[in-house]
Amino acid sequence: MLENQSVNEIQKNIKSRQISIKEVVEYYLDRIEKFNPDLNAIVLQKDRELILKEAIEKDNTKEIDKPLNGLPIAIKDLTDVVGFKTTYGFPGSKNNQPKKNSLFVNRLIDKGIIVIGKTNTAELGVGGHTINRLFGPTSNVYDLSKSAAGSSGGASSAVAAGLLPFADGTDQMGSCRGPAAYANIYGFRPTPGLIPSDRSGQNLNLPILTTPGCFARNPRDMSILLDEIVGSASVDKFSFDLNGSFKDQNISEKEFSSFKIGWLSNMNGDYIVEKDILEICETKLKDLEKINLRVENLKPKINTDILWKSWTTLRAKSIYEDTLAMNISDISSMTYQAIWEYNKGKEIKAEDLKIALDQKQECLNQINLIFENFDFLVLPSAQIFPFDKNVQFPKNISDKELDTYHRWLEVFVLSSLLELPTMTIPVGFNQNGMPIGMQIIGKNKDDLKLFSFVSRYEDIFNFSKIKPKFVN
Repeated sequence: MLENQSVNEIQKNIKSRQISIKEVVEYYLDRIEKFNPDLNAIVLQKDRELILKEAIEKDNTKEIDKPLNGLPIAIKDLTDVVGFKTTYGFPGSKNNQPKKNSLFVNRLIDKGIIVIGKTNTAELGVGGHTINRLFGPTSNVYDLSKSAAGSSGGASSAVAAGLLPFADGTDQMGSCRGPAAYANIYGFRPTPGLIPSDRSGQNLNLPILTTPGCFARNPRDMSILLDEIVGSASVDKFSFDLNGSFKDQNISEKEFSSFKIGWLSNMNGDYIVEKDILEICETKLKDLEKINLRVENLKPKINTDILWKSWTTLRAKSIYEDTLAMNISDISSMTYQAIWEYNKGKEIKAEDLKIALDQKQECLNQINLIFENFDFLVLPSAQIFPFDKNVQFPKNISDKELDTYHRWLEVFVLSSLLELPTMTIPVGFNQNGMPIGMQIIGKNKDDLKLFSFVSRYEDIFNFSKIKPKFVN
């Protein structure tokens, strides 16, 4: 019964007492028990009886009107939840017990959600692929031998398989956008500050590279989660409020057709992208043109080399400082990817940061000029289709050798560096049945406008109706 209900319908049925919270939680736990052993999406799960006890307690209270009351969630294993270890998938942190919840976790709990476990992540959150030495790799829901991307691949696979109604993630270099593309679902990287974080101890002279984000099978389900975790907080000076809610973003077909989109493709050939990915994206853009959206193929003047240099400098410095804050005693015990960033970040001086920030501003000036004529920009949400899940990272794309461990993630840099809200939307499948998506990129703080676009997009194309055979 619950399998075909939206999150909104489940909410209404809980509030009207048509279904108990215990029944809802049992439904998701049964799916986890059946499918998670193959997916390895949810790790560190709380004992079933303890979860059901919490559900029964909620059924017996009068707080049935809490907006997320009784809905289960598993939190990404980079984020602190009291009562669960935060391991980062790293053997050196396997016993790490947080003393307080992350900010948005408190918001979720206050709104009635039940935290049932943690979702799998890339080791130390670095690498773009959900694999680590504590729990192993997460599987792609469309081919269990393939990668779910990352670092939020556990969350995306759990949502795509219907193990959770929605999930949180974090996104620095595409960690909400890439996994969504590999799972045929929606993944959102908001404008940094929209979902606040406790930034005490952070270097506030560095730009915000990482932001919490989220996943859902469709935007309507996502809006229910988003509306409860966004908004300003005193501990985050970068946080802000929006003038409106996500669940109220409904636009007409006429309004939808008034949008103008700029297709960035492979950035004038500077990005290495599998040909079929570009073709699937372009086919979907043609479908949008058929319903009167204006789509223009752009030849952007953005210098991708400057974009990359700025990003890799700021990212390495940020990861270096995060590593110091974690007090990892043996740097050599980390993964190759994390060591690469640490060593690069260790050498970065104040003058290097100034150059990187100037480069960022140069790129931002260029993108703002483009946005004067377009509502949204579009890039693919991956440069390569899902690959062997046991591989640490791809070393080639279409027989072209990659010069760094993360060059296959370059397509995510523009949004991350320039602080642009971005949603991955599903666009189709290749001949092997593997999904792909594309990034819809909005102006800074245009999150609601972006959400209105993707909500209407799903209403038209109904990608959420397509589910992997593995869990059907």
